Amino acid sequence: MFNRVFNSQAKTIGAAAGILAISAFISRILGLIREGLLASAFGAGPELDSYFAAFRIPDLVYNILIAGGIVVAFLPLFSEYFAKDEKEAWRFTNNALNVFLSLLILLCLALFAFTTPLVKLITPGFNPQQIDLTVLLTRLMFLSPILFGLSSIFSGVLQYFNRFLVYSFCPILYNLGIIFGIIFFVPQFGVLGVALGVILGAVLYLLIQILPAINCGFKYSPFQLSFKDPGIKRVFILMLPRIFAITGLQINLIVITAIASTLAVGSVAIFNFANNLQNFPVGIIGVSFAVAAFPVLARAWAGAQKAEFLKSFSLIFCRIIYFIIPVSVLIFILKNQIVGIILRHGQFAPADAQLTAASLGLFSFGILALSLVPLLSRAFFAFQDTKTPTMVTLVAMVSNIALSFYFVWLLKTSHYFNNFLIKIFSLSYNQEIAVLGLPLAFSVGATLHCILLMIYLYRRIGNYNLKEIGSSASKIILASFLMALGTYLTLYFISPILDGSQAFSGFFGQAVVAGIAAVLIYIAATFLLGSPETKFIKSKWKTLVTL
Repeated sequence: MFNRVFNSQAKTIGAAAGILAISAFISRILGLIREGLLASAFGAGPELDSYFAAFRIPDLVYNILIAGGIVVAFLPLFSEYFAKDEKEAWRFTNNALNVFLSLLILLCLALFAFTTPLVKLITPGFNPQQIDLTVLLTRLMFLSPILFGLSSIFSGVLQYFNRFLVYSFCPILYNLGIIFGIIFFVPQFGVLGVALGVILGAVLYLLIQILPAINCGFKYSPFQLSFKDPGIKRVFILMLPRIFAITGLQINLIVITAIASTLAVGSVAIFNFANNLQNFPVGIIGVSFAVAAFPVLARAWAGAQKAEFLKSFSLIFCRIIYFIIPVSVLIFILKNQIVGIILRHGQFAPADAQLTAASLGLFSFGILALSLVPLLSRAFFAFQDTKTPTMVTLVAMVSNIALSFYFVWLLKTSHYFNNFLIKIFSLSYNQEIAVLGLPLAFSVGATLHCILLMIYLYRRIGNYNLKEIGSSASKIILASFLMALGTYLTLYFISPILDGSQAFSGFFGQAVVAGIAAVLIYIAATFLLGSPETKFIKSKWKTLVTL
């Protein structure tokens, strides 16, 4: 039973995306539970500011070498090796595993030695006690990128063999590890317990992938270690542009953390809470579809099947916007209810909840772009072009940093802009709201990133069925507008009955009733407008009914 479930293969992009979306949904729900537990235990205070800041350097290592490099470069080369010689493919896998394990250990040891000056650099507004705590947390969490580095090789193998089910369990176990740390370690060790939970989650993330990889044919050999291997050289060549791009993105987050550390206490936590909430739909919809589509796009391009490539790309593009546009609108409308349900507990103050909700509202304007970027980037990766998305990412990063400084400055100096946001989000005039400049800049930067990728993709491959995409998008936007009207009307009538000003039950009741109304209105509208994506919904519904 165990082997059959964990070695099952997804046969289509839709099936793979469905598996990834369901697991991403579960993982994100656990992530929201994690955020709620953190908010309840610590509030938006100095300890959580230190915890979120401590993620920045380990995350830098993870995103540069692992998420941005190894994952993108390993899979296409493993596919190429496996098509020619299976034995050579496994030799390449062993060598890649040992090479990156060695590099990550050396890099993390070096960063461990220089943690204190690095933390001082990225948190200029922290006091000495906060800096000491951030240094300790950072050093503890340097174990996680080493474990994730090993996991990334196994993830590439599992994706090649379409073993998306076991791959999809990894983030679920990671979040469970952190939640375990919050519940059982925090009472004993304080915020250090959360860091221990992070390490536990990373261990589980790795362990669950090993047996399925062995079942695919992997056999570990510790003696295969060669930096001169042609395959490893090609991995580094493919990684290099992505390393620059991801470095830019991480520098962007580090700069944002530095800016937030100079604002009111709790600003780092508020930004991170809102950012994590807006990542919920991006991970479930945008990333799931993009990851599922990547092997199909890569095979189509490698086989000179351009028509199939364009068909698959435009199909997934339309499916992403079908789900993500209404979700973005709904998040903006229900931002206060979402934050009230997830974060407004324990030590998390109502004023902090209001600022977090406002930040989430500003983030919602960039969710569409953030959800399309993974697919657009993988379209370039499919034909082994990592340079173009890298240059676009760097341009977007520079713009984001510049806009972050500008909007924060504007909110501190412009009475009109400050009052405009206060009125829009019903905030108190006594609150310092400069932190809202950060999510606003983030959304503008994400939109620029998406638009530039679309332009350069058009230049590279020509018309990727833009007429069909435009027709589908117009119907989705109209349906989302009708959904928004219906949702506002629903809230207007139920708010006096389900008061969400204080109680969790009020927030929850409003979100559930308004959310159900929104889903029904949107689905009905897209069916009446003849949106092509409704065929996908019908087919999946029939599949569920016949189970």
